[in-house]
Amino acid sequence: MEKGKKMALLVGCNYPNTPNELHGCHNDVLAMREVLITRFGFDPKRVEILIDKPGSSTMPTGANIKSTLNRMVDQAEQGDVLFFHYSGHGTLIKPHNSSKKEEAIVPCDFNLITSVDFRQLVNRVPKGATFTILSDSCHNGGLIDKETEQIGPYTIPDDAFTIPTNPYKPKEIPFQSILQYFTSLTNKISTDIGTHLVDVFGQDASLMFLHEPVNKPLKPDEGILLSGCQTNETSADVEIMENGRKPCGAFSNAVQMVLKENPGRALTNREIVMLARKILLVQHFNKQHPCLYCSKENADAVFLSPPQKPCP
Repeated sequence: MEKGKKMALLVGCNYPNTPNELHGCHNDVLAMREVLITRFGFDPKRVEILIDKPGSSTMPTGANIKSTLNRMVDQAEQGDVLFFHYSGHGTLIKPHNSSKKEEAIVPCDFNLITSVDFRQLVNRVPKGATFTILSDSCHNGGLIDKETEQIGPYTIPDDAFTIPTNPYKPKEIPFQSILQYFTSLTNKISTDIGTHLVDVFGQDASLMFLHEPVNKPLKPDEGILLSGCQTNETSADVEIMENGRKPCGAFSNAVQMVLKENPGRALTNREIVMLARKILLVQHFNKQHPCLYCSKENADAVFLSPPQKPCP
């Protein structure tokens, strides 16, 4: 199998014609595809896009997203670069008999993909390959739990908050809304979201709800998470003036602007997040603080670059 491959899955969920509709997520991943090909040298055949546009041949359901990610990891070898960009809703869920809330992304069919799924996925990445996740959704600071927080919480006084000049919508679906939706499908009186998800999706439901996860130690060098906001914050779906008033995710657009403003410059993961924070502050999204979770080595590694070989 070819080594040194660059593979990507880009997922945009707008949830059209629903109360949860967003408008910029398709634009986010289409713009990212162009950047991956023209700037980072990705083969177009290795960049897969899943968007919930009416008529799409493959929809971004939970099962389809996980199947594509698993296939990408299965094909990975030493020296490969794997990239997952998600733009859509996120949520915080409370698993049954647990006091800790867990992060999850919300595919178009609401078949939640949880931090447990991402933890197991990243744990399978071969040694010497990298897996970068750019998540433009709410409450996804711990999406690959156990990774080290390199750029984390940031607080500002409430009186320092200014209203963004552009209309925006939080990319969040409250857990209670999701629970009510599945309760109406299953007709089960239960506050355990896992009971409903397994009833509706069977073995395609999250690993969190199917069995006790295998607690293997996570390989610290493979997982890199660039999160659009802190766990307790929401990310924004917005129209940006610099974007020609095209709907977009505020974080996805900020990353695009960082890359555009630094043509030809090799930016580290740390620089991408810090510069994106500055752009969001200028745009008055000063209650949305992108974060970085990875090893120290990967924090200072070039964004979407192959792993550096250790010195002899």
